[in-house]
Amino acid sequence: MRDDGLQQPKPAPETKAASPATDAIPTPATPDQSTANGMTRSDPHSGANVEKMVTGDGSVVTKYSPRPRDGDGPALIDATQVGQDPRMAAMPNDSLLEDSPFGRLPIVGPDGRRPMDQYARPWSGARGTRIAIVVSGLGLSQTGTQRAIKELPEEITFAFAASGNSLQRWMQDARRGGHEILMQVPLEPFDYPANDPGPETLLTSKSPAKNVENLHRAMGEITNYTGIMNYQGGRFLSNPDAMEPVMRDIGKRGLLFLDDGSSAQSKTEAVARGTELPYAFADLQLDGQLDVNAIMQKLDELERIAKRNGQAIGVASAFDESIDAISKWSEEAAMRGIEIVGVAALANDPKKP
Repeated sequence: MRDDGLQQPKPAPETKAASPATDAIPTPATPDQSTANGMTRSDPHSGANVEKMVTGDGSVVTKYSPRPRDGDGPALIDATQVGQDPRMAAMPNDSLLEDSPFGRLPIVGPDGRRPMDQYARPWSGARGTRIAIVVSGLGLSQTGTQRAIKELPEEITFAFAASGNSLQRWMQDARRGGHEILMQVPLEPFDYPANDPGPETLLTSKSPAKNVENLHRAMGEITNYTGIMNYQGGRFLSNPDAMEPVMRDIGKRGLLFLDDGSSAQSKTEAVARGTELPYAFADLQLDGQLDVNAIMQKLDELERIAKRNGQAIGVASAFDESIDAISKWSEEAAMRGIEIVGVAALANDPKKP
């Protein structure tokens, strides 16, 4: 079992010298704001001049130089604007939660901060090739969940099944380990009820109110996630009328939606655009064949897609073969110029076009 104590932050990788800059983009610092008690509230960059330089190889180098702050006395630094302190990653931001009959549900904070931003895994901001890998079904198997959290690198995104066990404990372990997480919600497949994804499955035959209620039941299981991912759902995702109220609720709560790409008839993109919901599609199912070599070949294919398009998303389940292959492939990815990022970094976000 993992130690429940807080992990020590990992040392930052050694910074390589940048190529000569070909373009420079000055970024003005955010002005300070006064708080009610008279103290100055500042964002973390308000004491610096920030300049972003695009190098010859397309990478972005950010240069910080000091500038004087206005006024005297102490300043209150609003550090949450640049993400959670890793030592506090298992703790929710109370301003991004509301109480409900089904537990505490995510909401957009009073200052406009969204859960998908607060709990997203930071990434470099470089223009290189980016890949997100999502390992789903955590919580369904104790041994599989424990092994995924213990052995997979922190760059891997985890999706927890709403019907899983001990989800709060596993969520805390995953967040302490540096992982971005999603909540996986059961949606109606084409062969339902012969194929039943589990209790409180969202169904096309149910009223919008009932489906949103079941969505909230799943959402209330844990906190600290950036978005929702489907578990099955071919029929549900092909029905815009059933999808619309559910996706609208997800979006207004400041979450993203990840479509696992398993249904060719999915209407996710059209519905997401109509509701201003941040969304993403998986490009490949990595472990359709449970064999380490076959999964490695799928990961290589995912890498080719990412190099062609700039980014790609692969999904897998927490099987031993998947964990072994992803662990091995991830060790060598950085040497080939691949940055593994959280899925939130690759979402189509209407607020960040």
